Amino acid sequence: MQQSVADAGTKTSGHHRKTGFWALTLGSIGVVYGDIGTSPLYAFREAMVAAGASHGGVQREDVLGILSLIIWALIIVVTLKYVLILLRADNQGEGGTLTLLALAQRALGHSTPAVLALGMIGAALFYGDALITPAISVLSAVEGLKLVTPLFEPYVLIITIGIIIGLFMVQSRGTAAVAGWFGPITLVWFIVMAIGGLLHLGNDLSVLQSLNPAHAMRFVANNSVLGLIALGAVFLAVTGAEALYADLGHFGRKPIQYAWIFAAFPSLLLNYLGQGALLLADPKTIENPFFLLYPSWSLLPVVILATLATIIASQAVITGAYSLTKQAIQLKLLPRMRIQHTSEAQEGQIYMPGVNGLLLLGVIALVLAFASSSKLANAYGIAVTGTMVVTALLAVIVVQKHWGWPLPAALALIVPFLAIDLIFLGANLMKVLEGGYVPLIIASLVITLMWTWVRGTAVLARKDLQTEIPLAELLRQLERKMPPTVSGTAVYLTAHPELAPVALMHSLKHFKSLHERNVILTIVTADVPRVPESERVTMTDISPRFRQVTMTFGYMEEPNVPHGLALCRKLGWKFDIMSTSFLVSRRSLKLAAHSVMPAWQSRLFIFLARNSATASDYFHIPAGRVVEIGTQVNV
Repeated sequence: MQQSVADAGTKTSGHHRKTGFWALTLGSIGVVYGDIGTSPLYAFREAMVAAGASHGGVQREDVLGILSLIIWALIIVVTLKYVLILLRADNQGEGGTLTLLALAQRALGHSTPAVLALGMIGAALFYGDALITPAISVLSAVEGLKLVTPLFEPYVLIITIGIIIGLFMVQSRGTAAVAGWFGPITLVWFIVMAIGGLLHLGNDLSVLQSLNPAHAMRFVANNSVLGLIALGAVFLAVTGAEALYADLGHFGRKPIQYAWIFAAFPSLLLNYLGQGALLLADPKTIENPFFLLYPSWSLLPVVILATLATIIASQAVITGAYSLTKQAIQLKLLPRMRIQHTSEAQEGQIYMPGVNGLLLLGVIALVLAFASSSKLANAYGIAVTGTMVVTALLAVIVVQKHWGWPLPAALALIVPFLAIDLIFLGANLMKVLEGGYVPLIIASLVITLMWTWVRGTAVLARKDLQTEIPLAELLRQLERKMPPTVSGTAVYLTAHPELAPVALMHSLKHFKSLHERNVILTIVTADVPRVPESERVTMTDISPRFRQVTMTFGYMEEPNVPHGLALCRKLGWKFDIMSTSFLVSRRSLKLAAHSVMPAWQSRLFIFLARNSATASDYFHIPAGRVVEIGTQVNV
């Protein structure tokens, strides 16, 4: 007889604290728009430098063309694509590349290699973004110190690295205590940016002509290859737009939309127009048009505020990397890793030591290798444009299959945005040799790890199917000849509930006994972010001494086995963890003489498996209740 908690009449109520709309809107300003809010530090400058490469000066047509491209990129890519359309493509309120992957797979009814590959590419490119964002953001802010006094110039790199090390060192303590300040600080930052733009808008009101998209089209048409290079720099103005979709679950659609329309977008618009007017009035300010918007007496406070804004932008990306890794583990794209909770009140506040250490080393390496925000800008765009292309391709599937639109209508909605994303990607690919290779290398490494893990676990699954016997057959054998009974309950974890778990087979072989009560436990990851507790557990009695329990968790949840088993009390099983032993098979992997995978990939898979977190740690099983039974498998 199969039972579920829902059948037992359990009603669950969410424990999430209800937060007011305006509090969520303020919070989204800090977390969601921190990254795109720091783009004015370098985006307009880099685009103008690229535009003036042929003549070495500042021309009115270039200023109006670049401004027009930036403004319409913000309108089309951010406002239309993300704010108005993609925020509606949520998976039970959640967003992000892997959420879109899960939604596409659910809409198709199965997983396909092409869709899985798209999800892996999008996730891998995000890690490149997570490395470059802290490096370029903090470095561009600290470079403002050179304008305060030239004495700071030799110390820019040292100060930048010091701030970055401090940022990563505090991750283990969590950010809950200071996260409440992210929104107010970033709101002040946006206000200061708007004031800076307004101070100089009157220098040359002709910059308002850039609101006409004809200037953008004329600039690209008249500059051919140089126009494409400048377009790659223009894209820096919309980096961070993907955070709108990724952070959907934290704040909700309406707060994110309001924060963009009434705070972020107007401030960015005024600041870019102010930089353009300043540059037309004084071409020498091309050195750093952002900081030169402000009077000399205010430079130091603005640099400090800019540094705080870039730290907040970096924090959002670091937290995003943790969240993405956690989702990838649940979706079985990466091996299990150690996850620490840094807040008892907020479930999303997590810390992953391995990810944190790798990000820190990578960010410091980028700062030392490129040494300036201008050089790092060449590496920035590819990761973000690649992610946006993947998002658009997955969105076609979701719009057609999940929303139920006809294919022509789905294509008509998404393809124009995809075309723009591809143009931006092509423009950024022209900078591969100048630094664009960095995110490509990072993404290639991450994809290799994911592909190896997915392929290796598939090989192990096939070996299990070949070597293990059906559970029903084992139960028939036990009915004919029952071994001696041991008191207590044994829980056997298995990914294949229809097969006899390896740990059970080895337990019978070596101990020649069987517990009074035996549970075959399978943990399933659903293609939704969270599963209500009423649907968490199903239980089926398959013999007088055996029952099967299936626990289902969403891909954004952490599997907690003791908590799930406690729910079984509502189904009639009096679970007592102190009289329960968890028998887990721990594989010792060896390189096979004739491996299905190439030897290098088999070795990499073995390395990943050996360094993955143990089942007891990952599933929150008390170590004192776990019995590990070793088996050797050749891959």
